[in-house]
Parts: sequence; C-alpha cells; structure tokens
Amino acid sequence: MKMKTIMVAGAGQMGAGIAQTAAEAGFTVMLYDWEPEMVTKGLRRIKTNLEKDQAKGRKTQHETDAVFSRISPAELTDAGNADFVIEAIAENKKAKAELLGTLDKLCPPHTVLASNTSSLPITELAAVTKRPEKVIGMHFMNPVPVMELVEVIRGLATSEETSETVKKLAVQMKKYLLKSMTFQALYLIAY
Repeated sequence: MKMKTIMVAGAGQMGAGIAQTAAEAGFTVMLYDWEPEMVTKGLRRIKTNLEKDQAKGRKTQHETDAVFSRISPAELTDAGNADFVIEAIAENKKAKAELLGTLDKLCPPHTVLASNTSSLPITELAAVTKRPEKVIGMHFMNPVPVMELVEVIRGLATSEETSETVKKLAVQMKKYLLKSMTFQALYLIAY
C-alpha cells in the first residue's frame, strides 16, 4: 500500500518529532492533540527545529518552507483522511487503547494504526480495534529528528503486509529498524 497522508495523534515532544520526520520524508502530515494549544506548541517546536537546521546549513529556506508546509493542525475526525495514524500520547495503556478504539472507528479500512509505545503490549492495544492485523508498534527514539533508530513491534495478529508497510515507511523516514515481538509472543514461544 502506498502511503501519502499520515496523522500523528499527540503533539508533544515525541509527536512533534514524528510529524517533522514524516514531513521531511515527503508525507502530508496532520498533527492532532486533544489540547489544541499542544498543537500550536508542537508546530512551533517543529518550526524552531527546521530553522536551526537551516542556520547550520543542513536545509535551505526553500526546504524548510516545503517541510513545514506539509504539516497542518488537525481534528481527530480528520483521521478519516489518513493512510497511517501513529499515536504518540503518554505511556498509559487505558488512554492509548481508548484512542486506538476511536481511531479504528474513524479511519477507512486500509489505514494502519501504530502506537509509539516503549513498553505496552501491542496485542492488547490491537484487541480494542476491529483491525488487529493493521495495528503495530512503531517506537521512535527521542529526539526523533536526530535519532536514527525505530523499533517496530508486531502484535500476535499483526499481518505481514502491515509489518512490511511500516518497515518501508521507516526506511522512507531514514530510520534503521529494530524488530521486536510483543511480550506475549515471546512468552508463547518460550512456553
């Protein structure tokens, strides 16, 4: 599946970094947060990062403007226009599951849902959706625009197609992949 539009749900430090990295890779990015002022702060953080890169000669003014123009503030309902949604909210299982459940209802069937989690089981997060085969973990390292590593975490139901799609996405974002399995999968293999 060819991805064009990415939504980042959560506009804090991680979410803003993911949005910037996706826009630098050429994607159209929608940035959402349930606190609208966080989107404003996230956009400001991105603009500052891009301007620092420009001041250091890493980007031209044209490149800075082009990247920033690909990012727009969004409402949660805009998820219906996304090919890929990654949540980057606080590491709270209940909150992440609730958000993924809502996104599942808003997004078209082809949309991949990802969680930027460092510790929560993808299988359990995917279980709140009707598309567990299209749910995956994509754990970015902080600061996202600088760190080149991303951990891709499959749940028990995550399809090979979803996994391959996310691997390609990570490569487009100029990230090196670290593949992981969920704790449950490791437990089942060890058992």
